[in-house]
Amino acid sequence: MDTDDEFMSTVSSEDDMLPDDSDNDISGDDDFGFDDEPDPDLGIQQDIGQNKRAPYDVSFRVYEPQDIQQQQDVLIDEVNMILNISKEESAILLRHFRWNKERLLEQYMDHREKALEAAGLSQTTSAPPKLEVIPGFCCDICCEDEEGLQSFALKCGHRFCVDCYRHYLGQKIREEGEAARIQCPAEGCNIIIDARSLDLLVTAELTERYHKLLNRTYVEDKETLKWCPAPDCQNAIECGIKKKDLTRIVPTVACSCSHRFCFGCILNDHQPAPCELVKKWLKKCADDSETANWISANTKECPKCNSTIEKNGGCNHMTCRKCKHEFCWMCMGLWSEHGTSWYNCNRFEEKSGTDARDAQAKSRVSLERYLHYYNRYANHEQSARLDKDLFAKTEKKMVQLQKESGMSWIEVQYLSAASMALQTCRQTLMWTYAFAFYLARNNLTTIFEDNQKDLELAVESLSEMFEKPVTELADSRLKVDIMDKTSYCNKRRIILLDDTARNLSEGKWIFNVEFSNPTPISGPSSRK
Repeated sequence: MDTDDEFMSTVSSEDDMLPDDSDNDISGDDDFGFDDEPDPDLGIQQDIGQNKRAPYDVSFRVYEPQDIQQQQDVLIDEVNMILNISKEESAILLRHFRWNKERLLEQYMDHREKALEAAGLSQTTSAPPKLEVIPGFCCDICCEDEEGLQSFALKCGHRFCVDCYRHYLGQKIREEGEAARIQCPAEGCNIIIDARSLDLLVTAELTERYHKLLNRTYVEDKETLKWCPAPDCQNAIECGIKKKDLTRIVPTVACSCSHRFCFGCILNDHQPAPCELVKKWLKKCADDSETANWISANTKECPKCNSTIEKNGGCNHMTCRKCKHEFCWMCMGLWSEHGTSWYNCNRFEEKSGTDARDAQAKSRVSLERYLHYYNRYANHEQSARLDKDLFAKTEKKMVQLQKESGMSWIEVQYLSAASMALQTCRQTLMWTYAFAFYLARNNLTTIFEDNQKDLELAVESLSEMFEKPVTELADSRLKVDIMDKTSYCNKRRIILLDDTARNLSEGKWIFNVEFSNPTPISGPSSRK
């Protein structure tokens, strides 16, 4: 999956976004989240107002490109008015301080010269940027000195010909994807090229890309903002969850494009498993799943160093290539204890062999346990993909059902709701097995497995109903059964997520891997 890089950028001067209040309201007075029973078709947060937010919901807000630009413009105007500097300089200062206006003003008022220098601004004032023809000018980059050569210089005074400047800016913007920190081409000069100067130098096409890149840096610099990872979506999501909170919250958000993803790691919705467990699970699957069955059937572990060994000949005398330990393939005992029994082992009573076989059995149990959870995880993953393909055909089935049964288009929408419920529940079930793999067994895991079983049975029942031919779907009794089962699946999913999220937030789950100690959120535990 993702690398060990930080899930979110960090601004040291910003305070933690999560207050300690019991209702976990992380976005101020506005309350954005899913309803107690979210409609999968909505795909966007709802103002739940009077309803109490479920433990697995987080507050978030979706911003379109124009909203992101408006936020920047407001901050730039505020800094421009307070400091009485140009808007271009205000923008450069804000980007340097990662759009933290309070920190910018504090640093500027206390150490103006240092703040300007660090941001890449000159302390001198000058007229608006313009292209000039300087008599006797020679460009230090291309050494061109022809008469009438247009040139340009920033406030630092380093002057170059327009062609060299345009080539330099084109390389930075088009090839390197840089925008916020494009410096003067002169060696050692840290003066930043502002948007007004750049608009004067490059084509309209490059200017458009430049401003798009600036918008990207705004979102990437804000810890509470992330781009929606769906293809071709230009929206950003605001959420107050920070990395340190990911051990007790799975921050699933939904863009207005209907894509649901985890704000912590940008992967598709993986409730109820926390990001850290998802990362461990995906790495384990990538390393182990393709060969686990073959390893289980064809290899054994060295009794001394536990290296996995394949028997590639008929002789039972094995020598580990790693630690050079000699042992018998049949009984796993020391080969030195076998006397002249070179090809037929009859020493199962030897202590060394007994200990080795016990260790072997323990290793196999661990492997079989992993395969148990992986096979079920992979099965639901495959079923979710098939359900998604089936959803693409649902509209045709709805049209056909409408023609054959005489139902209206609104009356056949229950098929769309059932298809969406199948996808959502399969996704949740898939990650419950990754979650269960890392759980240490106790009373809570029994409740979890019961909830998991109930949801799984309901999903399989709905899937069987949904795949019936159109002639049977026209039966009004089957329609009622599908609608009831769809509602039941959604409710069982909510119950499962509610229980896992509440116990996670209160630090009640015990994991059998190294995992950061969660900080409990006050509130009673819910067991259903």
